[in-house]
Amino acid sequence: MRTGRLLGSGRSADVYEIDEAWVLRRDREGWGDATAEAAVMQHVHAHGYPVPGVRAATGGDLVMERLSGPTMLEAFGQGLLSAQEAGLTLARLLRKLHIVPARLSADPAVRVLHLDLHPDNVMLTPDGPKVIDWSNAEEGAPGLDWAMSAVILAQVAVGGEAIGDVAEETLEALLDGNEDQVTEEGLEEAGSRRAADPTMSTREAGLLGEADALIRELLG
Repeated sequence: MRTGRLLGSGRSADVYEIDEAWVLRRDREGWGDATAEAAVMQHVHAHGYPVPGVRAATGGDLVMERLSGPTMLEAFGQGLLSAQEAGLTLARLLRKLHIVPARLSADPAVRVLHLDLHPDNVMLTPDGPKVIDWSNAEEGAPGLDWAMSAVILAQVAVGGEAIGDVAEETLEALLDGNEDQVTEEGLEEAGSRRAADPTMSTREAGLLGEADALIRELLG
């Protein structure tokens, strides 16, 4: 597919302009499955979950609705969003997602999991927050989804960067009142998955122990 102007780049994909209504997200690492991702997005969208609309998917290419507005991460820098608001929004999005029935499993305890829900994957559009990047989505126990979001935020919180304090406040707000959602099994699996993630640097992987300790401290 012919691409237009490059709009942005992530760890493994680039987003190009198609027109005013649509964008192309193209996997540049060669391991993405846009067709599977599109199926999950269409499923949760049909159940009222806030995701971009999907027009087409093939191989590593996903054509989806063009959204306007900053990501949560960008909104921090622009002074448009507090860490408290971000954490509460992430918690609401996780709860709303886990109401959606699984697409494939018949087990009522199994739900759709995003597994990468953090401030850079939520766009603040005029119609409200919308969740992007469903490439890691699976079906399983909701506790893993909560734990993955917590671990991602905790890694940033203990990483010594300028945004670390904001990440810790966001994590604290995410966990506040939701302690029962983060299971021991979920935390252990989230840590293992993050350690095996090929997109993480050696330094990021080295922060997992401190990140786990911070989550457990906040959970009390």
